[in-house]
Formats: sequence, C-alpha cells, structure tokens
Amino acid sequence: MTNQVDVLKEMTSLSTEDCFLVMKRIRNSFTYPLHIHPEFELNYLENANGAIRIVEDSAEKIGDLDLVLVAGGTCHAYSNHKCKFEGTIEVTIQFYRTMFDSLINKRHFKTIKTMFENAVHGLVFSHQMIIDIRPKLKMISGEAPDSFQNFLLLVEILKSLSLDIAARRLNASNKIKNFSPLDSDRLERIMLFLHENYRHPVTLASVANLINTSESSLTRFLKKWTGKTFIDNLNDIRVSEAACRLTNTSDTIAEICYKSGYNNLSNFNRVFRKRKGLTPSEYREKYAHSRFMV
Repeated sequence: MTNQVDVLKEMTSLSTEDCFLVMKRIRNSFTYPLHIHPEFELNYLENANGAIRIVEDSAEKIGDLDLVLVAGGTCHAYSNHKCKFEGTIEVTIQFYRTMFDSLINKRHFKTIKTMFENAVHGLVFSHQMIIDIRPKLKMISGEAPDSFQNFLLLVEILKSLSLDIAARRLNASNKIKNFSPLDSDRLERIMLFLHENYRHPVTLASVANLINTSESSLTRFLKKWTGKTFIDNLNDIRVSEAACRLTNTSDTIAEICYKSGYNNLSNFNRVFRKRKGLTPSEYREKYAHSRFMV
C-alpha cells in the first residue's frame, strides 16, 4: 500500500448536509497528484486512452472508457502518460458512505454493500457496464439538475454497478510495463511538491534536487511519464487551480492570478487561454455551473 504520510489530503466542498457532489470537466491534462479524501468517489473518463490510472499500488494504462469506484481514504490519481486528450470528458461523483447507513444492511442493498467493501482496493467496471450506465452518468451530470431525481438516479447507478459480475478489484499485480515502484514514487513526490509549492517560484533545479537527479534527467523523466516539460506541468497545476477558483469562488481575476502562482496578469491570461481555449473571465462565465451539490 502506498505510504499515506506523503499523500495529499484533499479537502472537498461536500458538506455533511449534502447527499453527493457532481463535477463534469473537459480534460486537457491530469495535474492533480496522488491524493485521498474521506468521500467515496465514482470517476468516469471518456476518450482517455493512454492515460495511467493509479489506485493504491495499482497502476494501469486505460482505454477510451474507464469507470472506477474508490472508497474513502483510498489513494488515487491519474497521469497523462500517452493520452492525447482529444475530447476527454471526466465525470466525478463524490458521496459519503454514511448516506446509506440506515439502508446498507437491508436485503435490497446487499450487493451495494459488497461493492462498497471491494472499493477499498479500487473497483474497475467492465466495458459493457460502462456502455450501459453511460447515459445515466451523463444525465446525472447534466445542466439544471433536479436534486431529488438525481439522488434516486445515483441509487440506480450504484445498484446497476453492484450487479456487474465482470467488475474487478485492483491490487499490486495491476502494473503497467516498466512503471517501477521507484518511478511511481518519484512521480508522486514531484507532483506533490509542485502541488504544494505552485504559489511560489519553483525551479527545475529545486525539483531535481528533490529526487537527487540532474535537471536533464528530470526533464526526460517528466517527458516520459507525463508527456510534458517541467514548466508545462507546473503551468498545468497553476491553471487547474485557477480554473477551480474561477468556478468555486468570487475572487477577482487578479486575485486568482496571484493565488495561482503568477505575478503578472497578462502572462496569466495568456497561459490560461492557451490551455483552456478561453480567457479566465470567459471560462468563469461558461463553467460556473458545471459543479453542483445535491
């Protein structure tokens, strides 16, 4: 099992008064480091062929479609690897297991209870199940949701998934070729460091020193496993943070610029638009309602 001492503990916006949180995003990179949170998470990816899914000690290269359920406290992340990000869509549903406490031991929920127990290792669903359940996943993440109907829809989704006899648990035997424990540890340390320090000046030399390697070796390593340069990885994290703030806070564009690690507003606008295809203000206008709680 991955050492959780160095794993980022994500603080989600799901409160104890909410049933679940839904997020739908168009992906052009995976920048979030290996992390944990107390909520269960159901994560759907479309057109993500070539990316790497990491859950605890499992690391697998995924196909065009992927659907995984992880229990609260389970380490997980995605790495770009060879994903080309052509129309990549991600739908994430987070919920507390305690939401079902009064029902989980009833016979109607027996299969869901078993599924929740297996999700401690990470549970990947079959391709056929993903095809079957995909319309409901897109419905639950659609615009102007009906809160109560979406709660019932989530129960339907979980029940259907719990009946997938071809679903499989993840474990340390699920390793991609040549992705050694050392490479995994280095990538985890680098991404965690960048995530914790993106607000400050970060140099290639400082990250190379972190994993006791040369700057040229670090550049080759990042290019191999993320498909991007050091500065592109850093900018992706900063832009990802900015995008989150744009849709979840009322901070001004200038405030978000500086909180995301940029010290020049025009540079921030240029980098953001290059990665998102929209200016920060346009992005806020378009995606302010792409995240909602039920």
